[in-house]
Amino acid sequence: MSSVTDAPNATSAPQTDDAAALAAITNDEIFAGHLGGKLSVELSAPLDTQRDLSIAYTPGVAQVSRAIAKDEALAKTYTWTDRLVVVVSDGTAVLGLGDIGARASLPVMEGKAALFKKFADLNSIPLVLDTKDVDEIVETLIRLRPSFGAVNLEDISAPRCFEIEKRVIEALDCPVMHDDQHGTAIVVLAALKGAAAQQVRDMSALKVVVSGAGAAGVACANILLAAGVPDVVVLDSKGIVSAGRGDLNEVKADLAARSNPRGLTGGPAEALAGADVFLGLSAGTIAEELIASMAPESIVFAMSNPDPEIHPEVARKYAAIVATGRSDFPNQINNVLAFPGVFKGALDAGARRITEGMKVAAADAIFNVVAGELSVDKIIPSPLDPRVAPAVAEAVAATARAEGVA
Repeated sequence: MSSVTDAPNATSAPQTDDAAALAAITNDEIFAGHLGGKLSVELSAPLDTQRDLSIAYTPGVAQVSRAIAKDEALAKTYTWTDRLVVVVSDGTAVLGLGDIGARASLPVMEGKAALFKKFADLNSIPLVLDTKDVDEIVETLIRLRPSFGAVNLEDISAPRCFEIEKRVIEALDCPVMHDDQHGTAIVVLAALKGAAAQQVRDMSALKVVVSGAGAAGVACANILLAAGVPDVVVLDSKGIVSAGRGDLNEVKADLAARSNPRGLTGGPAEALAGADVFLGLSAGTIAEELIASMAPESIVFAMSNPDPEIHPEVARKYAAIVATGRSDFPNQINNVLAFPGVFKGALDAGARRITEGMKVAAADAIFNVVAGELSVDKIIPSPLDPRVAPAVAEAVAATARAEGVA
């Protein structure tokens, strides 16, 4: 995602406890924490005696294999595949590091797998692919399908990520989700629900500007439109994504046909004048005067990491509610609020895919966790709130059953 305008001159905010703790971490501690990787395999059955060995491996295991050979559905009961999520990446869009390759992306994918275990008690393994070829990535996952129960696509660059996700969903009979797109979109929708409720505003009346037309920006625009927010304007590096532009790729052209109902043209200044909500999903920055031009009681989600599009303390001079992607400011918009519960709910229900309805249900569940506790500095739960993943899983599973995909 591209820069929108020059960076503002922002002063540093006071550090929170999280920020102070992070600042105190040394490189030695960081590398020690990753030594040997962050994952291990634990046994779910004893292997202490000869009898145990005969049951878990030969000769006993042969009976289970014969049974599965006769009825492949038994693999769901007698192997771990039904509850196993593979975290798949080609290393082309890793965090803010860009295209660093498959091997360098592995620590991130291990971390993602660890979060699945921590927050949803789901087994998960990283699978990094040393190819950027869309056909090869899709074919690899098709061939490996007997080994897993769900696919979390991660850190794949746009626009390839859209085609890869679409084709993998079509090819496989299991839940598939590109978290950079939909995890972000789910949490953004939940946070916007919280902000609107705190201000007692109707979301359908909000004018929303999305800065960034990459994976996260497109997904956020789509989920907001699906949730009944009709006035969504998207910005890319060349300005407003509008139907009159001749330089749009297929994904942006489709989005242009469904967004920007007032037919705005131009750039950030034209988009933000009088807007109610700014969603920063780009690697760039936004000028202070443009935030100042927004409507009264505006909402600013500056989610670029590690440097938000505008410093939260600067944004607070004009906006009533400010959120970021960082843990050292209030209202952290973090994907970990969504993906563990979404996949757990989908697997609990035996869902064949993750639908738009399931994503909206996840956002509603996240919002409902704090619906009775809202304040300008608490429009969304903490990523560590233990209520979130179970609530999301329950809502997602119920929606999957109601929609007939379970």
